[in-house]
Amino acid sequence: MSGASLFARYAFPPNELGYCGPDGAEVLLEHSGPEGDEIEVARRARKFDGAWPYLEIIAAASGITDPLDERVVEAYWIGNDLLDAVDPVACAEELRSRFHGQVTSKLGEAEAALPHHSYHVFGVYPWVGMLGRGNDAVALSVLERCRIRWGTVRALDGERVTVSSQPLALLDGALGLGELREESVRWSVGGRSSVSGLTEGDTVSLHWDWVCDTVEAGQVAALQRWSKIALRPSQPIAASTRA
Repeated sequence: MSGASLFARYAFPPNELGYCGPDGAEVLLEHSGPEGDEIEVARRARKFDGAWPYLEIIAAASGITDPLDERVVEAYWIGNDLLDAVDPVACAEELRSRFHGQVTSKLGEAEAALPHHSYHVFGVYPWVGMLGRGNDAVALSVLERCRIRWGTVRALDGERVTVSSQPLALLDGALGLGELREESVRWSVGGRSSVSGLTEGDTVSLHWDWVCDTVEAGQVAALQRWSKIALRPSQPIAASTRA
């Protein structure tokens, strides 16, 4: 799969909801497969104000010229060893510049910054700062759905599937993962999907209410590792309201 197609798989859900990127989310869904139009996805990807800066940071730190290189895209959405090459302080400085003047959250000290989507959710996205203000359920719901999470397919029902996964929870006043629970999510819209041949027992990645991809054990481990790192308590930096 090309990096452009991989980007389309994970960017489609928030784009469809109108949270980020240009109009016409159905184009991303159409081009999320192996035969997708890389040029069209690349044109659209540059308009994702939240995601694109991170891709550029990863590519620059890794000596990769194309921010939509498959390794770069995987590093941002899931995580891989390219993230180890990024200097956290330099990353924080770049993010402050990119997101200058926007809403702040409670996380994000320079030493903890990393160009991973979970960091954007927990360290830059403003909803963490709303916890403890009487609307924890709403804030937790947004954070849960915005993060890239993983789970196991338990049942298929038309264009929806039941997935078992660990939700975000407040544990002793800190964000962590709770007990396994089942949720119903979409894997297809009008017969179009980002994955094919989905079956019970498959491990999948989820963004908002959408199955983005099937994932291997190593990718799950990467998601677990980088999500845990992003959840470390820290201090605020400038934040984007884009997902």
